[in-house]
Amino acid sequence: MNKKDYLQDISEIKNLMNKSSKFISISGLAGIMAGVIALLGAAFAYWYMLDKGFYPGRKLDSSDFIVLFIDLALVSIFSIITAIILTTKKAKQHQQKIWDALTRRLLFNFLVPLVSGGIYTLVILLQGKYGQTAALMLLFYGLSLFNASKYTLGDVKYLGFIQIVLGLACAFFPGWGFWFWVVGFGIVHVIYGGMMYVKYDVKK
Repeated sequence: MNKKDYLQDISEIKNLMNKSSKFISISGLAGIMAGVIALLGAAFAYWYMLDKGFYPGRKLDSSDFIVLFIDLALVSIFSIITAIILTTKKAKQHQQKIWDALTRRLLFNFLVPLVSGGIYTLVILLQGKYGQTAALMLLFYGLSLFNASKYTLGDVKYLGFIQIVLGLACAFFPGWGFWFWVVGFGIVHVIYGGMMYVKYDVKK
C-alpha cells in the first residue's frame, strides 16, 4: 500500500465516522434561502412601518403587532420548509437517513433553547416590551445553534457564536434592534450559507 492509498483509506474512515456521529447533510443553499426570506420579510416590515409613520419609542398598536407577528411567522415557516426540503435532498445524495437517533439528538439540542427563548420572547412582546425582542431572538437562536453544533458540521458553532455576539450587541443598542435582526437573520445567513455551499456542496 503506497502513501496515496493509505491517505485515501484514512479519509474514507473519517467520512464514515462523521456520518455515524454527525448529521452532515446541512445544506448551504438552505442558509442562503433563509437569509433571503428573512430579508424579504424585513423589507415588508420596514415598508409597513414607514407607511404607518412609525418612529423609535412609539408603542405598536394591536393591529400593527398582529401584522408584524404574521410577517415574522411567515418568515419562520417558509425558512423551515425550505430547510427541510433542501436538507432532505442533500441527505439522500449522501445516503444518510433524514430521521434517526442522530437527527433526534440534533433537533432536541437545537429546539430546547429555541422554543424556550421563543416563548419568553412572545411573553415580552405581549407585554408591549418591544425594545429587547430582537436581541432575545438573536441570542436564543445563537445558543440553539451552538448547542446543536456538536451533532452536525463544526462550522455551525461559528454561526451560533456570531448570532450570540450580535444579540448581546443589540441588547446595548435596542433602538437599532431591527437592523441587528436584518444583519443576523438576513445578511449573516446569506454569507454563511454561501460559504457552506462552496465548502461542502460544490463538487471539487
